[in-house]
Amino acid sequence: MDMNNQENYISLEEAATYLGVKPTTLRSWIKKPGNDIPAYKIGRMWKFKRSELDEWVNSGKSAIDD
Repeated sequence: MDMNNQENYISLEEAATYLGVKPTTLRSWIKKPGNDIPAYKIGRMWKFKRSELDEWVNSGKSAIDD
């Protein structure tokens, strides 16, 4: 893995681990109306960028009401 390029896309499972949640939780966040989690659907798979996940968490937008 090229550690110099932090903009590599990570899988849904990797993003869930990175955020400290289960993949099913992350999927429900993606599907929730009005949620702006930075996710990209590439083919049939969801992909994420760590830097954008960091920005999303730091912005406070990750404080989702259940």
